[in-house]
Amino acid sequence: MSMIQISNLTFAYEGGYDNIFENLSLQIDTSWKLGLVGRNGRGKTTLLKLLMGQYSYQGQISADTQFDYFPFTIEDPRQSALEAALGVCPDCPDWILLREFSKLKIEEETYRRPYITLSLGERTKILLAALFAKENRFLLIDEPTNHLDQPARRLVGDYLAGKQGFILVSHDRAFLDRCVDHVLALNRTGPELVKGNFSVWYQEKQDRDRREQAQNQQLKGEIRRLEQAARRTSAWSDQVEKTKYASK
Repeated sequence: MSMIQISNLTFAYEGGYDNIFENLSLQIDTSWKLGLVGRNGRGKTTLLKLLMGQYSYQGQISADTQFDYFPFTIEDPRQSALEAALGVCPDCPDWILLREFSKLKIEEETYRRPYITLSLGERTKILLAALFAKENRFLLIDEPTNHLDQPARRLVGDYLAGKQGFILVSHDRAFLDRCVDHVLALNRTGPELVKGNFSVWYQEKQDRDRREQAQNQQLKGEIRRLEQAARRTSAWSDQVEKTKYASK
């Protein structure tokens, strides 16, 4: 087991007025299947790019593992899908790559074809197989379901469930439930890390929201009571003053 340690991470895009992250500190176990969620603009993809070392930042990111990023760009899409995959993992034995192809039901007819002729969904599976065929890597997966139909989403979800050591960004709740064991939510108020799948995190969020709403209602009621008491005190004080002047 090793850890990805993020300490006091502060980052803003050049020319931006607001920090995307400000003094963010996290520990991520490299054995986790981590789902990364949050509203658009909260910095999900930005965090992946920071882990890849693509941006300058303040703070510290340390890890004992190498990162890979999905989607991966194939420089020569005219080569066969098998050749493209071997270019992604040049040091892995062919049998390991073919084993990963088999898990994703990628047939020989598919990986012998030119990569450029594959559908976007087929390319997704080829690239995931190639990236997971590499050893001692931690995979950063950004929205892999964009070009997958429902059967393919189930297949890829089950494939990822059998892996460990990745961060997955996805807006597909069912897909996240299928394959993650931790969830990191990037909220306006700060990061929130939960052990479990998306449904576990979402249930805890709803429970917390209900508690906060009840506390807010209680606070509003208390404020109303204090305001009413203040008005009564003010009215009593005015009456006392009027009585005092009337008696003179």
